[in-house]
Amino acid sequence: MPEEALAVDRTIVTVHGEARREVPPEQAVVSVTVSARDRDKPTVVTRLTERSAEVGAILDRYDAAIERRETAGLHVYEEYRRRSDRSPTYSGSLTTTVTVSDFDPLGELLAQLASGESISVSGPWWRLRPGSRAGADVRREAVTDALDRAREYASAVGSELDRIVEISDAEAAAAHPMMMRAAGGAAEAAEDSAAFDLDPRQQNVEARVLLRVTITEPTVLRA
Repeated sequence: MPEEALAVDRTIVTVHGEARREVPPEQAVVSVTVSARDRDKPTVVTRLTERSAEVGAILDRYDAAIERRETAGLHVYEEYRRRSDRSPTYSGSLTTTVTVSDFDPLGELLAQLASGESISVSGPWWRLRPGSRAGADVRREAVTDALDRAREYASAVGSELDRIVEISDAEAAAAHPMMMRAAGGAAEAAEDSAAFDLDPRQQNVEARVLLRVTITEPTVLRA
């Protein structure tokens, strides 16, 4: 039936439903960067290769906890030279992004990485896994909230819900899949520590829906 006909036959009530929940993170993302600097470019490349292999060996020891590792960027470049410099200096860096799903050994893993020579660590960034079930559960709660509101409006005029005309996402604050909490750092920060003490940050998941329903003939006007 066309929407115009519904509007004539039945009163339409439009409401928003909202839901929010704090849930534990499902993943932690860490960025690991090795660096090198020398006046000889092949030496820079060699050192990057060696230090990258060192990082790889550490990650291999925690392979069961790691969901994914990806090369995020390789840079080898000549630094700015003053006129007094007779030969150029080269710098290089190689960054690996690591996604961890088992948080139990995460503090130990970060300490091992941060203690390496010319290795810097950033993160972890806590987040939910893409397509997490938490989002679907919150959307269901938002629909339930919208239906409850619609029933309250209908009851106020002596009516009941009749048919659902539309359910759609409404503009709202999105879920926060990635929240940063500092850990790791320079090698000096981990020399006397076997593992960092980490507190995974809870993730805020929010949903807001638009619900349009028809209601039965109001009786409050008759009264």
